[in-house]
Amino acid sequence: MNIKMVLLASAAAFAASTPVLAADAIVAAEPEPVEYVRVCDAYGTGYFYIPGTETCLKIEGYIRFQVNVGENVGGDSDWDAVTRGQVQFTAKSDTEYGPLTGVIVLQANADNASTQETKLDSAYLDVAGFRAGLFYSWWDDGLSGETDDIGSVETLHNSIRYQYETGSFYAGLSVDELEDGVFKTDEAPNNVGVAFGIGGTAGAFSYQVTGGWDFDNEDGAIRAMGTAELGPGTLGLAAVYSSGPNSYYSQAEWAVAAEYAIKATDKLKITPGVQYYGNYWGTPAKLGAPDDFDGLGDAWKVGLTVDYQIVDNFYAKASVQYLDPEDGDDVTTGYFRLQRSF
Repeated sequence: MNIKMVLLASAAAFAASTPVLAADAIVAAEPEPVEYVRVCDAYGTGYFYIPGTETCLKIEGYIRFQVNVGENVGGDSDWDAVTRGQVQFTAKSDTEYGPLTGVIVLQANADNASTQETKLDSAYLDVAGFRAGLFYSWWDDGLSGETDDIGSVETLHNSIRYQYETGSFYAGLSVDELEDGVFKTDEAPNNVGVAFGIGGTAGAFSYQVTGGWDFDNEDGAIRAMGTAELGPGTLGLAAVYSSGPNSYYSQAEWAVAAEYAIKATDKLKITPGVQYYGNYWGTPAKLGAPDDFDGLGDAWKVGLTVDYQIVDNFYAKASVQYLDPEDGDDVTTGYFRLQRSF
């Protein structure tokens, strides 16, 4: 064996006796634990836990398309199409005082591509019956149709209120900032008011009594409403009295309204309605209210509203109204609406 063969044999023996040092193995990192969204059923359907918290959140809203019809309703046109999108966020969590609720409602309205408005429609907190923020007052409520005109010109206020509730009864008191309410000539928008609401249900009957006192205008209003299931539908009656034009009610000195919501089928509801106004001022501008209703003529209104549920969460509504004031021209208005809720 020559020297070359000896070297080759030695190298082979060394390689066989030396362990092979392989490259470090690639170890996959453990995935971060994922906290999937959990359903929260403590406050009703639609709520889920915000990941990493014990706060429950619900997201809901609607998309609405509507065509309004009336004299010059679209400027020089007697029709005008508008679109609205609204989304509501409701957060709830348990506290030692009961559920703590926070609500934010955002709304966007589009008359056309260049004329649009986005606004904060509501934002308030609620705990143990106390509510504070921007929200709608009891004066925003009405009968189910579109004929009745028994609410405030503006019902959305910065307010603080307390409301006691049971399953079938509520009673509350609120202090309302009325900056965008009704004002007499030469008055400044620094108004405040106090309102109350009492209501509830008793079997097939529901009722509500609402009142308010406007300190700046030194006038107030009171309203009573009730509904009862009667035959194939629901009968609704309402009456309102105002001591003088004020931010809670200013359309007339007094008014009475009635409607009958007929449930024709599971999907179709037909609601005729009528209202009579005593000493009618009209749906007023927010500035320049008269000192009182003396000397104003009466008015009456009749209308028909039809609701049809196309499928779940999608419905159509059509409404036509005729108003005949003693001191003005009669007016016919209406609209057609499509709305999808989620």
